[in-house]
Amino acid sequence: MSSTLDSLPPALAKIVQRFQRASEPKRRYEQLIWYGQKLNEFPEADKLPDNKVPGCVSQVYITAALDDGKVVFQGDSDSQLTKGLVGLLVEGLNGLTPTEIVQLTPDFIQETGLNVSLTPSRANGFYNIFKTMQKKALECKLDVPN
Repeated sequence: MSSTLDSLPPALAKIVQRFQRASEPKRRYEQLIWYGQKLNEFPEADKLPDNKVPGCVSQVYITAALDDGKVVFQGDSDSQLTKGLVGLLVEGLNGLTPTEIVQLTPDFIQETGLNVSLTPSRANGFYNIFKTMQKKALECKLDVPN
């Protein structure tokens, strides 16, 4: 179990450890909502079809920009728990390079214990958000002139 944790970027490993300490599902949900509340205000102008995460029951938007070779994500959702998932991923992935993001696998969600608490549609939404963030990170990398 710890080998997965060791292979995660530091910010993501810290998040996983936080969730591991929250033993009850209620505490995990509270933690998730807290991550959603930490998100920066998402600009209305960025709520475009290009930034919408496909396959989510909720409205979820993700943007990514490159800052000095590192990806900076912003996100939002109209659902409190989904927004928490976005916040968790933004916190965990911000500041990584596109290559680091693309090489990650979403199975760290199992380490958090959240997967047992999430409904199938939310779990699916998590994977869709994660995949969208990877795609946007890759697009950032491709936009950089060599």
